[in-house]
Amino acid sequence: MILLPVLASLPALAGIIRVSPSGPIRSIKQAIEKAKPFDTIIVEKGIYKEGTIIVNKPVYLKGINYPVIDGENKYEIITINSDQVTLDGFAVQHSGSSSYNDIAAIRINNARKVTIRNNQLDDTFFGIYSQHAGSCLITGNTIRSYPKTELGSANGIHCWKSDSMQITNNKISGHRDGIYFEFVTASSIRNNYSHDNLRYGLHFMFSNKDIYDNNTFERNGAGVAVMFSKEVTMLNNKFLSNWGASSYGILLKEISDSHIEHNDFSRNTTGIYLEGTTRIMVTKNHFNGNGYALRIQASCNDNTILQNNFTGNTFDVATNGSLVLNKFSRNYWDKYEGYDLNRDGVGDIPFRPVSMYSMVVERNPTAMMLFRSFLVNLFDKTEKMLPGLTPEGLRDDQPMMRSLKF
Repeated sequence: MILLPVLASLPALAGIIRVSPSGPIRSIKQAIEKAKPFDTIIVEKGIYKEGTIIVNKPVYLKGINYPVIDGENKYEIITINSDQVTLDGFAVQHSGSSSYNDIAAIRINNARKVTIRNNQLDDTFFGIYSQHAGSCLITGNTIRSYPKTELGSANGIHCWKSDSMQITNNKISGHRDGIYFEFVTASSIRNNYSHDNLRYGLHFMFSNKDIYDNNTFERNGAGVAVMFSKEVTMLNNKFLSNWGASSYGILLKEISDSHIEHNDFSRNTTGIYLEGTTRIMVTKNHFNGNGYALRIQASCNDNTILQNNFTGNTFDVATNGSLVLNKFSRNYWDKYEGYDLNRDGVGDIPFRPVSMYSMVVERNPTAMMLFRSFLVNLFDKTEKMLPGLTPEGLRDDQPMMRSLKF
């Protein structure tokens, strides 16, 4: 008898409304209009062409067998203007596009505690767009687009002036940027696969105290760009096959107080490109088979490169300056030819990871045509014995003799 008031109060507040092509309610808009706050709207399999669907009350929209909501290449498809809305299990396709309006398949507008999960977005301009949103969960969605140029494309998941967002377990491809954060704080990006996007797999601008971990960024124009931000944590990610004339695993520009650990950089034109960075810790990462593992510009200072593995890279480190304000220590370099007489696992002579040839190429890219020539090898050997062109202070005083395990 004690449970009766509790059981009576919960179901009484929430009802169920069904939408189907052959039922009494055939429109999602009509169901939302009839619904009371916290009702569940179950949408049966079918194709629904309703222009822009506006969700202005807290409801749970559940699709059965992925009902299709079609924007007919004209409309923003779903706009959520209420807190505590869930959109689960829909196929959302053919949004409109515009060169001056940010048209999205799904928009979260000035709302909190919204959940967008297990949806399939296809042929969208912006996929999921949040503005002035907070504490929202975007998870388990597949977001695809098919533009041919950056000008005709937009971002898969776009967050602007939002906080406490969770972006997890999504697959994003074919957009300008897979995921885009601008003025987004205290948010996480986890377990996503962002691939084959035209510009970046993930792009940060003016976004602080965020974390991204266990993501894979593959075959994008560039993997990740983090710009004008601070206190960003980057853990356990894979940056794979991001190739191109100006492509990177990570591009860091004007960022500070951030952490890069346990990541895998493989087959990128440049593993990490640093410009104007301060107090960045780069530790326990694998750099394998890249054109450049690290490119550190002279504008960088007080960065620490500690206990990383550098194997099979064309150039391990390149820089455009002679003044060294960053620390390298206890890294494994497969190009190290030193010795370890006391057998403590640490090389007895320093390693200079910047080759003379990389300095020449940095100043004159056309010199790359001489790569692997006998003359270049001879100059590099001479430079290691009598350093003159390469930065004297850029060296690892404690190079490891064996690849590090972590």
